[in-house]
Parts: sequence; structure tokens; C-alpha cells
Amino acid sequence: MTQHMPEIPEDELVRRIVAGEKQLFAIIVDRYKNKVFGLLRGMGASHQDAQDLAQDVFIRVYRYLATRREGSSFSAWIYTIAVNRMRDFIRQQKPVMVADALELVEAAEEGTPEKTVLQQEMKREIVQQLDRLPEAYRLVLLLKYTNELSYEEIARITGMNQLQVRNALYRGKKALRKQMDRKGGLSINEAYSK
Repeated sequence: MTQHMPEIPEDELVRRIVAGEKQLFAIIVDRYKNKVFGLLRGMGASHQDAQDLAQDVFIRVYRYLATRREGSSFSAWIYTIAVNRMRDFIRQQKPVMVADALELVEAAEEGTPEKTVLQQEMKREIVQQLDRLPEAYRLVLLLKYTNELSYEEIARITGMNQLQVRNALYRGKKALRKQMDRKGGLSINEAYSK
């Protein structure tokens, strides 16, 4: 359905939706649903909770679309809503483990069945190790490597300054690498290489 439509820049898309072309909101949902879901899973939501929370995130995005500051990063705005929604959820619930959050990462690149199984196992292990990191490290790693945001965008979402984001990324990667080394030297780069 939306795959055949030409790529509409996000600011134009937002303007058109706010002006009354409500059906175009489906394009925004299509563009961001997997990344929002993956972010929520990476922050600890179960599969079902992540689906429910993602729906709530998109309801909020739709509701506040007219108030978004034009020219600012649209993706960072959506991820901020998702992070804040997840934080609210965590406050309301007992902490949830990230176990089996394979949806956080995309399927392994085509290759031999053995290579695919190995990559999936490494990704599973990384996700499990991510859950053991402090939230600040886990969040910046997820935003940087699964959602490919800039330091500036991550800073806006997390409330950190850019130096704090860089430090959290460095320390988070170092802690994750140390945990992975203890588990048998699985390579983070190999697991996430494309």
C-alpha cells in the first residue's frame, strides 16, 4: 500500500496530516513502528507490552503532531515520546526483563544456515547482556545502534548533554564488551555486522 507512494519528506508529511490528510499518518506509523517497538523491547518491555506501548506512542504522536516544532528531528521527537512512555510504564509496573528480545535487531543477512544461527545466538546473548547494563547505558546504546540517532538527538531524548551521551556510549560499550568477553568472547561487531 504505502510502499508504492513516493518518499514524502517528514515535515511535508506532518503539514499535510495537520491540514486534514489524516490517512497519511499510516506512512509515519509504517516508517517508525519497528524501530519504536525495538526501542521499547530493548528498554525491557515484553513483546505484548511493547506492542501496546507502541500503539500508545503513535496515538500520542498523532495527538501532538500539530504542536511539534517544525525543522527539529522528527525521529528524535518520536523516540522521546516512546522513551517517556516506557519510563511511565516502568514506574507503574514492576521491572520487566529483556529476555528473548530478538525483535530488537533485524534478521541476520542471508548466508549459510550455520552462520545465520550463530549470528542469531550472538544477538540473543547481546540482548540478554544489555538487560544487565544500567538504564542510561542501555538507552543510549539502543538509540545509537538500533535507531541510528546522532549524539545531539540522543541528548535531547535522554536529557543528557552531548558529552554525557559520548561517555555513556563509551562506558556502555566497554561494560557490554566486558560482559560478552566473560561469556566466551562473542564479538559485538560480528553480531551486528550487516
